[in-house]
Amino acid sequence: MSLFDLGGKVAIVTGSSRGIGRAIAERLAEHGAKVVISSRKAGPCSEVADAINRARGDGTAIPVPANISSKDDLAALVARTRDAFGRVDVLVCNAASNPYYGPLAGISDDQFRKILDNNVIANHWLIQMVAPEMIERRDGAIIIVSSIGGLRGSPVIGAYNISKAADFQLARNLAVEYGPHNIRVNCIAPGLIKTDFARALWENPETLARYTSTTPLRRIGEPDEIAGIAVLLSSKAGSFITGQGIVADGGVTIT
Repeated sequence: MSLFDLGGKVAIVTGSSRGIGRAIAERLAEHGAKVVISSRKAGPCSEVADAINRARGDGTAIPVPANISSKDDLAALVARTRDAFGRVDVLVCNAASNPYYGPLAGISDDQFRKILDNNVIANHWLIQMVAPEMIERRDGAIIIVSSIGGLRGSPVIGAYNISKAADFQLARNLAVEYGPHNIRVNCIAPGLIKTDFARALWENPETLARYTSTTPLRRIGEPDEIAGIAVLLSSKAGSFITGQGIVADGGVTIT
């Protein structure tokens, strides 16, 4: 059996109607998992699920729209997954938001709370919802998509970076708590990836040139290059990795 085989596993991937989340869902399905596609809007979720089912066979993916700011929505997401597939083996907390761009001195309380609620608290809610069954089975993989922003300061996305730094600690702490139950909790920390979420940073040729000039690989990343790490962390190949933040940034943080 392949170290990367996910046959029989069921994965929830939030923020999976596009970008990194979609790539993760597609690659988990490619390696045998049943996948639940979730983001705020039903239409894009259905489009991704339909595409996966055409490629992998009907029943591989289902769409379950949910707003990560709503605890009730997240509870319904988990319940719908169990109704359809009977279990949750892999949780990928990918959805996040950043409603403010500028120095921390100018951020409103509501904006700061929204960032922390969506990027940290919502992850905690979802993990609380799926962990009991993982504990019972003594098996599970939880992945939080953080960012290299959680390792660095910024004059314009400071609140976002604070939330992503908190995600690293959330993973470390839960890895300690759930480790005795054979549940692994890890973060992936992407650098600049070619997604709609980061479009403002890579679409401008001058900005892109400035960024890549100090990146050892001299380019930005693709969503699939993050998806491969998620497959690793979800599978037997990553079964001795927990509490870690795996950086995938083309070398930006080493320069």
